[in-house]
Amino acid sequence: MAQSFLSKLQTSLFGQQKIDVSARFELLRDAISGTMSNFHLARDITTGKHVGLKLLDKEKTAAFEARFKGLNKPSEGEIAMQLKHPRIVETYEHGQTTTGSTYIMMEFVQGAGMNTLIPANDPILEGNRLTLIKQMLEAIDALHKAGFIHRDICPRNFIVWPDGKSLKLIDFGLTVPALPPYMQPGNRTGTPLYMAPEIVRRRPTDQRVDLFAFGVTSFYLLAGEHPWPSTDTTGKTALQHDTVQAIDLTKLRPKVDKTLAKVVHQCLSPSPIDRPASAEAILKALAKVTHEEGA
Repeated sequence: MAQSFLSKLQTSLFGQQKIDVSARFELLRDAISGTMSNFHLARDITTGKHVGLKLLDKEKTAAFEARFKGLNKPSEGEIAMQLKHPRIVETYEHGQTTTGSTYIMMEFVQGAGMNTLIPANDPILEGNRLTLIKQMLEAIDALHKAGFIHRDICPRNFIVWPDGKSLKLIDFGLTVPALPPYMQPGNRTGTPLYMAPEIVRRRPTDQRVDLFAFGVTSFYLLAGEHPWPSTDTTGKTALQHDTVQAIDLTKLRPKVDKTLAKVVHQCLSPSPIDRPASAEAILKALAKVTHEEGA
């Protein structure tokens, strides 16, 4: 009892108490390495609950946060804790470890990344693509209405349930507030194949960069190919996003619903002003589309 009181007193006096990962969690799987972190399936020893545990790389995280010096940018954990929606992974807790790194504890989402399902032409996608497209929009809409820009919308960051009928958006490592100081030219981060031209060209940005990336993701989901095919996955390939016309989706998928194809291509517009105004607007445009293929 005395130790518990002392721990609470230390936390209130000096900030959130640091955790010893090995004492708090049982790591159940080898880490999945990300760009700026390692992700584990873990058991929270204090509750017995299976959770997702993200451990951020100190140096890479510091280098990214340094882009926003003087702006008092919220951390990934602080942003994730504000996002409460059925299509967004739920974050339970975040803080510092005794080794000086940052941890984020979240729900563990059963399923596979869309990035593994699409190239494998996984059978669970059949008949579910339109549903998944609308759910991606629901997640993006919720994030935008919470006041943020994800900046890394791509198949890797959508986890699809084993039945293929639902998904959740993950990973807010590059997410920033949708406020003018964070939308200035220069923050050239994201996944190149899904990167909007204004990011590549170092121009001012806004939430419509996520709609461009959604368009590329949806095209890939529907066609199994990218709108700008390339074996180069570096930033160079993104230079074609405003210089080369995207492949016509209906040429690859002749039976795709025409309204759906039109919306996807609007999202791929080189200029943000030619894209839909919001994820909510896209959802409204697709409201009457009930099948990914037209009659």
